Amino acid sequence: MFFLLFTFLLQLSILTSSQSFIGVNYGQVADNLPAPEATAKLLQTTSIGKVRMYGADPAIIRALANTGIGIVIGAANGDIPALASDPNYATQWVNSNVLAYPDSEIIVVTVGNEVMNAVDQSLVPLCLPAMQNVQNALNAASLGGKVKVSTVHSMAVLASSDPPSSATFNSGFSDTMRALLKFHSENGSPFMINPYPFFAYQSDTRPETLAFCLFQPNAGRVDSGNGIKYMNMFDAQVDAVRSALNAMGFKDIEIVVAETGWAYNGGPNEAGTSVDNAKAYNGNLINHLRSKVGTQLMPGKSVDTYIFALYDENLKPGAGSEKFFGLFKPDLSMTYDVGLSKNSQTSTTPTTPTTPTTPATPTTPTTPATPSPVQAAGWCVPKQGVSDAELQSNLDYVCSQGLDCGPLQPGGACFEPNTVISHATYAMNLLYQTAGKNPWNCDFRQTATLTSSNPSYNNCIYPGGV
Repeated sequence: MFFLLFTFLLQLSILTSSQSFIGVNYGQVADNLPAPEATAKLLQTTSIGKVRMYGADPAIIRALANTGIGIVIGAANGDIPALASDPNYATQWVNSNVLAYPDSEIIVVTVGNEVMNAVDQSLVPLCLPAMQNVQNALNAASLGGKVKVSTVHSMAVLASSDPPSSATFNSGFSDTMRALLKFHSENGSPFMINPYPFFAYQSDTRPETLAFCLFQPNAGRVDSGNGIKYMNMFDAQVDAVRSALNAMGFKDIEIVVAETGWAYNGGPNEAGTSVDNAKAYNGNLINHLRSKVGTQLMPGKSVDTYIFALYDENLKPGAGSEKFFGLFKPDLSMTYDVGLSKNSQTSTTPTTPTTPTTPATPTTPTTPATPSPVQAAGWCVPKQGVSDAELQSNLDYVCSQGLDCGPLQPGGACFEPNTVISHATYAMNLLYQTAGKNPWNCDFRQTATLTSSNPSYNNCIYPGGV
């Protein structure tokens, strides 16, 4: 009973409050977006705590005033030369885009986007001077400790990221990167990066890679450098950045995920672009962040993460996936539900897609009726005939999500019998009960089923039932 009450209160606190570590990117390359005021009201119905803009649109900044939502504004790549060469221009930029909005919670100014890998490489040596001038302007306005200055990088700044422990920054701009990291360290500003498991899957479309990218049950991947086992691509990519920072001696710099997401539609040659996969990635990412389990190299906290994107951007060039990342439609309805709404009954752990590697766009799956927590009954157990390898994969996945697998450790109430099926049964039911007790929380790639028979034995008590 205590476990059920604790779980209910935890879910209630999650769903009725904004969460600072969950952000969203607000792109505007579209001609059908709702008014900023409507967007601000929409955001207040969700647990999204921060918004990242690619510019500094006055209407959006004003609309988010007094909402408690943190705002990241951006100086465009085209602004970098003027910001770098003219301190007065930087002061004017800060006055117009930060000081003009005292009721809006601007928390970060990003100077440029993916500059290190931009076509115009002349911007690379100018990025740091531009950031320094913006920082000096903020300091002069007594905002230096409140508003941070950063720039956003793609994963291409790494020479390699596999295994994560071996990651280093591209040697082509190591001196520039070292100077940039020194700026971050001195000013307490974050290193902002864009990890996309979506793109990793594009180059390796094996089913096991898809499960690894979507936070779904999988065998995991061991880092050959340090023996650490990773259960999802997101943690592996973020820890690769951590390793690269550590290798340069900057262990104190905080990492912020400026962009990550999954397209729900795309071109005929873009594998994995489907509603099911987008829902699985973003929904499971959000649950992973909410667990606060962290990554293997940064345990016990959630990296601030901005999901790409709030809306589709219909004016982006081409017919590919860039247009189809939106969590919400222009009419403010959800493209698919990932459990962000404060009015949701439960958090969402989306089902495993039936045909994950098919690039064609499926219709939106029918969502099962959501039972309220007090109506949910039963336990989640393995189906008959499931192999030990599948059960071990399910066990590893659950225990990597920050849930309490202590009873399965030696001396724990559920350690005996020390078999894969016994341990996996406890773990699978634990995730089902914690994640919301919806039918899709007991799927595990179709290896699980619900039962009304209590699997508890001796002192090993399985949470669940009515």
